[in-house]
Amino acid sequence: MPLWLSGVTAFLIAFALAPHMRKVAIRLKFVDLPNERKIHRDPLPLLGGAALFAGVLAAFFLGFAWKDWLQTPYVGVVIGAAMLFGIGLLDDYFKTRGKDFSVSIRFVIQILAALLVPLFGGGIQGFTSPFGGHHFVGIPTVLSVLLTVLWIVGVTNVFNFLDGVDGLAAGIAAISATTLFFIALIKGDHASAWFAIAVAGAAVGFLRHNFYPARIIMGDAGSTVLGYLLAAIASVGAFKSATVISIGVPILALGVPIFDAVRVVLVRARAGKPVYKPDQNHVHHWLLRSGLSQVQTVTVVYLISACFSLASMIVLLLNR
Repeated sequence: MPLWLSGVTAFLIAFALAPHMRKVAIRLKFVDLPNERKIHRDPLPLLGGAALFAGVLAAFFLGFAWKDWLQTPYVGVVIGAAMLFGIGLLDDYFKTRGKDFSVSIRFVIQILAALLVPLFGGGIQGFTSPFGGHHFVGIPTVLSVLLTVLWIVGVTNVFNFLDGVDGLAAGIAAISATTLFFIALIKGDHASAWFAIAVAGAAVGFLRHNFYPARIIMGDAGSTVLGYLLAAIASVGAFKSATVISIGVPILALGVPIFDAVRVVLVRARAGKPVYKPDQNHVHHWLLRSGLSQVQTVTVVYLISACFSLASMIVLLLNR
């Protein structure tokens, strides 16, 4: 089955489902309420994450029915994504009522979802040494699981931080997923390529309805699932058996959310504020304050992300 079919399937499902989710959200009053931190001034329909996740699920089941190479570890990835979608939906519901959901419960679910990746055979298991015949150097299981969980939970949260401007998170997800798709192709990992292009397709399909002025937003149910899926694909594909140098490839592929989050966390820590407390110190907030419009801001961040992705591809190709 051609790999492009995964992306097209996810795109069509997300594109077609988003308007229906918008109507459902409006009918149920499942809307994101504006506040002093958020850019939008009117309530925006949530449930966009449902369209995104449905697109990825459709592509997964299509591949699962055709090829048994999707049985592991991506079954674990999909189960974990479903867990995060559920808890994200609950978090979004609390927001529609002007309340905050428990950070600790959300964090525990993220850890459990991340643990499913090594449990089903994925994760950061070692690296290929550049010395002595390029032999594989494994790392202890406990360390492997710890690194995998830290990576996945970290990226899941930094991607959630990024969802602050119309079209930003979906566009960055599409760029990062496309990069992981090409990395998987170069490494001959067709399962990861199938899954990565599904995420890219779903993100682009949803972006048509989420770009400024957004008619629907993805909410935590969408942004955390996107971050989780991208981190999981990287840990199953790009990180697995990476060389010492190419360990930086997936980090560069997800460069914008990672480096932006690191900078923001350092700023919050220096100011004595909780690192998980939202503020307006992200790169998109800076660009907006500098006078750029939402479209200009998103375009600039897209270009930065594309540069990171290009750098990751160059590092990988030079290190082959």
